[in-house]
Amino acid sequence: MAKIVRIDIDDRGLPAPTPEIEQERRVAIFDLLEDNSFALVPRDGVAPREGPFGLKLAIRDRRLVFDIRTEEEDPVTEFQLALGPFRQVVKDYFQICESYFDAVKTMPPSQIEAIDMARKGIHNEGARVVQERLEGKVEVDTHTARRLFTLICVLHFGG
Repeated sequence: MAKIVRIDIDDRGLPAPTPEIEQERRVAIFDLLEDNSFALVPRDGVAPREGPFGLKLAIRDRRLVFDIRTEEEDPVTEFQLALGPFRQVVKDYFQICESYFDAVKTMPPSQIEAIDMARKGIHNEGARVVQERLEGKVEVDTHTARRLFTLICVLHFGG
């Protein structure tokens, strides 16, 4: 079963998230646990351990940490990704989300819809970056990559 069944976000040392960011986090975790595809890739000719997995995401030393464990919390693997490739798309995503949250309060539905389409486009770009950065380590589908991107944004908020 190549999937995530538990997600922990290690946000120690990061600023407290805004209510909007906290809501994004809750929704992303819920959606991810409902439906995801997360399979470790064979390395050096060795078959990887199969899931289900627990995933702990953190930022340590300005790097994104994926700590992958069994359901019983036994370590499976850990790897770190540079945050640099995520910076611009995370920045763009936060800007468009801020515009969206403001628009919902005052703008007509047609303008909200236009902003939401742009937000989805940036979210898809973030998912593409996640899939690229995980290449050779973990295979994820687009849905899973989108939710992981949201969680990376939540962590990056304080990073």
